[in-house]
Amino acid sequence: MTTNTPLLKVDNAGIQFGGLKAVQGVNVELDRGELVGLIGPNGAGKTTFFNLLTGVYVPTEGSISLNGEKLNKQAPYKITRKGISRTFQNIRLFSELSVIDNVKVAYHSLAKHSIASSIFRVPGHFSGETEMHEKAVEFLKIFNLDRFMNEKAKNLPYGQQRRLEIARALAANPKLLLLDEPAAGMNPQETQELMKLIALIREKFDLTVLLIEHDMALVMGVCDRIYVLDHGQLIAQGTPAEIRNDPKVIEAYLGEEVS
Repeated sequence: MTTNTPLLKVDNAGIQFGGLKAVQGVNVELDRGELVGLIGPNGAGKTTFFNLLTGVYVPTEGSISLNGEKLNKQAPYKITRKGISRTFQNIRLFSELSVIDNVKVAYHSLAKHSIASSIFRVPGHFSGETEMHEKAVEFLKIFNLDRFMNEKAKNLPYGQQRRLEIARALAANPKLLLLDEPAAGMNPQETQELMKLIALIREKFDLTVLLIEHDMALVMGVCDRIYVLDHGQLIAQGTPAEIRNDPKVIEAYLGEEVS
């Protein structure tokens, strides 16, 4: 495999539910280390596209590849292990678990101890648990959540729950991180902090990031490139400056702010 191979390659992908083509003919390429936005009006197919990338939906046309390996028809847990992790538009934490246990759940697939060692509580189990705990604490410190580690996730303020969900996604050790409206429900100060956080984790973890977001200030402020979906089809792609002035994008966002 050459270094010129895109990390993610989506070739003419789409999905049809009955007579409805929710996503059709989408072509997307992401290079390693890019931070790319995916925007569009409500109902444009953005979250459906994320569901295709993560195996929740199986494409009815086209193909999706990560590092040159085709992902079509692979189970979501296998796709996660291959390097795609995500957050959700509606926060999906284990609300009754502690903050640190939410991170450990994601990190568990990377633990070195075996099922047998867990059952019989052999020394290898304890060393694995210790390593997992230490790694989880490291993630929480990056997100300034370590002081809440023993709190139940449901007791965190909304903005901190968003941070925890991103921390949990990172604990799965992804190559590609999918963020589905991470700023939803945040106030302007929280959104500014999130912009800095996304830039930080991209660099620190050498990640490729694909970001769905309606907050145009955030998208224009952090993204290298932007794809625009409307009615399940790509209508534009380019730099933030190009997208801001694209007539098709302005028309698709009629009544919405794009600058």
